[in-house]
Amino acid sequence: MGSYKGEDQHRHHHHRNESNCVLVHGPIIVGAGPSGLATSACLKQQSVPSLILEKSDCIASLWQHRTYDRLKLHLPKQFCELPLLGFPHNFPKYPTKHQFISYMETYASHFSIKPRFNQAVIKAEFDHVLGFWRVKTQDFEYLSRWLIVATGENAEPVIPDIPGIDRFKGRVVHTSLYKSGSVFKNQRVLVIGCGNSGMEVCLDLCRFNVIPHMVVRNTVHVLPREMFGFSTFGIAMALVKWFPLKLVDKLLLLLANFTLGNTDQMGLRRPKTGPIELKNVTGKTPVLDVGALSQIKSGKIKVIEGVKEITRNGAKFVDGQEKEIDSIILATGYKSNVPTWLKGCEFFTKDGMPKSPFPNGWKAETGLYTVGFTRRGLLGTASDAVNIAKDIGEQWRTIKECNDSNFNYLPQRNVVQKVKK
Repeated sequence: MGSYKGEDQHRHHHHRNESNCVLVHGPIIVGAGPSGLATSACLKQQSVPSLILEKSDCIASLWQHRTYDRLKLHLPKQFCELPLLGFPHNFPKYPTKHQFISYMETYASHFSIKPRFNQAVIKAEFDHVLGFWRVKTQDFEYLSRWLIVATGENAEPVIPDIPGIDRFKGRVVHTSLYKSGSVFKNQRVLVIGCGNSGMEVCLDLCRFNVIPHMVVRNTVHVLPREMFGFSTFGIAMALVKWFPLKLVDKLLLLLANFTLGNTDQMGLRRPKTGPIELKNVTGKTPVLDVGALSQIKSGKIKVIEGVKEITRNGAKFVDGQEKEIDSIILATGYKSNVPTWLKGCEFFTKDGMPKSPFPNGWKAETGLYTVGFTRRGLLGTASDAVNIAKDIGEQWRTIKECNDSNFNYLPQRNVVQKVKK
């Protein structure tokens, strides 16, 4: 993508108009996380240019700005690679947060991917008259035949409505703002949520003389990250190729109980549906234990069934207990933000997820695509990116072969400059 004449002058105008419009040759990708970068790289392999619009000031902003310091990939690196370029050989089996960010930066540099930063998409809507997508940011309106939604499942923090939390006098933070337990040293901390983030935050807090109380509101599957020296996820992926899913789930739970013990006795009740089946149906990820369970067994992490209400100095729980606490950490996850900006589209649910389940959720109509909404992590992202690039690549070559002039019928007074990458 190149800059265009008059951009600096337009940037200083407080009032935008229809002439402040950019035509993009190739798809517009919304989001410069792993999903957006992977799709751009795959498109480049198909000789298709693209433009990435990113609301933040960097690539992989979730990883750079919203993750805690001790974070490592929960799966072995071979299951987290993006298409066309793997992790460096000297990276450990489970790369750290900083190593993953380094990989993302190397990936963008290797494929010469240069997103346009600080461009928050306010509205995207298909123009049925022009046959193009209109994508508006605070600065410009971009036009393209194709729109790729790469904002992902984890775009915005989920902040639950807990009775009384507004009157709590202590600190309340979402895990998106949590970096280290050092700022909570010697405090009484309530952690709401028992997913991978909740477990790891509790584990981190234990390093700083904190006895975290972890609220477990629902059932949860906890599996060891490794079994007998092998990745649990890798074992599961190998078994489902040969055996029925329900049988694999039973085998995993049998091995997990042998390795971890009965988690129900620790206050962590398992769902009736097996871990892989539950992940496929609802997207709920099993917790891969990296040490939290041993701290629960030793009493260093307290498990609480549920919060009834938050008080000024603490919390009342559904079992009748009441405790004084200093801080609350919300390990309540993230959600899609697609419904806030993508308009006139029935492809997404009200929760911002594609209505079509995996593996068919990557393509809609009118040139709309989605990547990173598979509920299958970076493996799903890679699959989507490859499919999208092949599909658009075929269209691109057809247009070139037919010497199509679709870009030329747009009213020239509305186009500042054609943008090419």
